Amino acid sequence: MGADSAALRGEALAAVAGAKDGEQLAALERQYLGKEGAVGQLMGALRALPPAERARAGQEANELKRAVEGALAERRAELARARLDAERSAVGFDPTLPPAPAPRGSLHPLTHVVRRLEEVFSAMGYAILDGPEVELDYYNFEALNIPADHPAREMHDTFWCDREQKLLMRTHTSPVQIRALERLKPPFRAIVPGRCFRNETTDASHEHTFHQMEGLVVGEGLTVGHLIGTMKTFLREAFRREVEVRLRPGYFPFVEPGFELDVRCPFCTDGCSVCKRSTWIELCPCGMVHPRVLKYGGVDSERYTGFAFGLGLSRLVMLRYGIDDIRHLMAADLRFLGQF
Repeated sequence: MGADSAALRGEALAAVAGAKDGEQLAALERQYLGKEGAVGQLMGALRALPPAERARAGQEANELKRAVEGALAERRAELARARLDAERSAVGFDPTLPPAPAPRGSLHPLTHVVRRLEEVFSAMGYAILDGPEVELDYYNFEALNIPADHPAREMHDTFWCDREQKLLMRTHTSPVQIRALERLKPPFRAIVPGRCFRNETTDASHEHTFHQMEGLVVGEGLTVGHLIGTMKTFLREAFRREVEVRLRPGYFPFVEPGFELDVRCPFCTDGCSVCKRSTWIELCPCGMVHPRVLKYGGVDSERYTGFAFGLGLSRLVMLRYGIDDIRHLMAADLRFLGQF
């Protein structure tokens, strides 16, 4: 068997060395190492040998198999190097040149603003809270002093998930007010950034999915003066400059008294589609927490007062970066996002 093994080894190594491409190597691998290949047949013949010869013959067969496998691997590497060298010479490849810059992502403008506001409010002693986006009717409406027959529900074009179970996509971040009142003991300060959903027609200043930041402060002796001071502080820090604002009366069932905080439109002087031709952009509904809301949250309304605000993050981002269409924020357009 030794002569057969040596002859087969020479034949196989010569054939592998002369292979021109991967297809020929694959064919040779099947011819010599496949189940019906020459090496396989040689190893199958070991059973017919006398026991005294079987060990030596088996060793020779294994050495033959390893030699053919090694030759195949080496030839494949040689062919791969040859292909690479050919490609490099064809395109004038210069290995001393620096590589092409890898594409890098960027943070969404909403992320920039949220992180900045979280820094501002954290420095003012506010906790950062979160709440579910699929909400119960109780937290989204009832506990916020908006019962089933309240006309304020008509202001919320709600996405209902299950009317029987009273599940809906939250229409504002205010439900976390109640959850915070239930969990935290006064005095406390908290903000809640997050997404909200309303089933409405989209235009340059309205989206079905938008972002808000709820703020809630509860303690003893809080007044409208504390609310105004807080609003001015965070707007100055958010825009990194003084901004022109106005405070006007507004109605919201969960605050009393309630206010609308508006910011002067940065896109025009005479009115545009973003500010609805008024030169002002509605930014931040706010007010003193209604005593009924405090009671829903299990807080003594005789001892504690509070103020709340719902900051329109999407509109704040538009003001901060000069974006004139809110729909850009949710469009996932890399040309837009790459600017930030």
